[in-house]
Amino acid sequence: MNGEKRNWFGLALGFLASGVVAFAAERPNFVVVVADDMGWGDSGTYGHELIQTPNMDKMASQGVKLNQCYSACGVCSPSRSAILTGRTPYRNGVYRHLSGNGQAHLRASEITYPELLKEAGYETCHVGKWHLLSKQQFNKPGYPQPGDHGFDYWMATHNNAAPSHKNPNNFVRNGEPVGETEGYSAQLVAAEAARWLKEIRDPEKPFVMSVWFHEPHSPIATDTKFQELYKGHKNAKYMGNITQMDDALGMVMKALDEQGVADNTFLFFTSDNGPVPSYGGTTGGLRGNKRSEYEGGIRVPGLVRWPGKVKPGTTSDVPVIGTDVFATVLGILDIPLPADRTIDGANMLPALAGKPVERKMPLFWRTHVSPPEQRVAMRVGDWKIVGDEMLEKFQLYNVPKDWQEKNDLAKEMPEKTEEMKKVLIKLWEGIVEEGPNEWWESDKQRSKFGGKLSY
Repeated sequence: MNGEKRNWFGLALGFLASGVVAFAAERPNFVVVVADDMGWGDSGTYGHELIQTPNMDKMASQGVKLNQCYSACGVCSPSRSAILTGRTPYRNGVYRHLSGNGQAHLRASEITYPELLKEAGYETCHVGKWHLLSKQQFNKPGYPQPGDHGFDYWMATHNNAAPSHKNPNNFVRNGEPVGETEGYSAQLVAAEAARWLKEIRDPEKPFVMSVWFHEPHSPIATDTKFQELYKGHKNAKYMGNITQMDDALGMVMKALDEQGVADNTFLFFTSDNGPVPSYGGTTGGLRGNKRSEYEGGIRVPGLVRWPGKVKPGTTSDVPVIGTDVFATVLGILDIPLPADRTIDGANMLPALAGKPVERKMPLFWRTHVSPPEQRVAMRVGDWKIVGDEMLEKFQLYNVPKDWQEKNDLAKEMPEKTEEMKKVLIKLWEGIVEEGPNEWWESDKQRSKFGGKLSY
């Protein structure tokens, strides 16, 4: 175990052993399912008139549909890192899309909720996309792999399933290449999850499982039977791909039912960021898309099912973010949050009942890309401030009243804008202090804020 983590794990396990979590035999399981590039409007569940998502519909009918669920970033690697660590990406090292020869990766010193729960007696599994280190680091010695971040068992790809999402050959299982496969990525991932549940895990132990699909990320490969549902439509391939992914979600739900664990499982479904319109994705009318700090880039589907704990068939308009998963899991088990680092997420349980979430840290986003010019955003209550890369130009929106972000109130409300600006800059300066500055500075693609904030 990494030395920087050891002290905290000792404290946490001592806390568990003290009897605070006395219901060990009844501890819930946790399954987090993540779609790739799925927009807020890319499902019948969220209002699309054509796309069929019967399993998302089923989840919504059995649990709560979150109308203001956010990813932690407008691109995939950072938002996934935040789910595992509860920390905004610029703190945990995964500050941008990870590819090529970059140094950035999910640092070994980061604490993930699977690690904490593994130490507390849980079995842990990850299947699907990983993308928390660069291509040159994936499955290579000297860099932390899924197993180093708390997963007993894993079958993953670095980024996309390749050479296609049909019959991919780049999966790695526990460090060993899987080789040729037959089928479509979503179903292959779901089948591996079901196999682990049925044949590999210890049924006497509670479990944590990540199921991270590749769909509907490009290159899109869609089974004919799903594409035929939309025959004649110009976006038939994309819409069929969403239904294909939904079918795989159904496979996971069925496996939980068949193993008799569904009633004691906290199941969360979301997406890593907004959609790519050129491939057919839709935001449901939100402004912006993938790589944007506007709502279309970061507001994503969010469904939670937890029988007996979450009221079925309900909706919630309370904002939550992927970063909240960490604190929520620990909160459910009464495990204290790490005290040696900033945790940006909060326990989302109140939101599942439509009640406000108590937050110590504002919702924050920063996407490390070229255009769009607006790269930083923060939300406090109903108010959202969006800033340029230099943190000099700002826009202000009241999100519930202006969900499409058409009415910039910055000039109309200068005092509110200045108030939000001060909070944002202070928040960013704290992130800069804690994050891996040397990585940002050496990154050839880095953005420059100028002066003290040039990272």
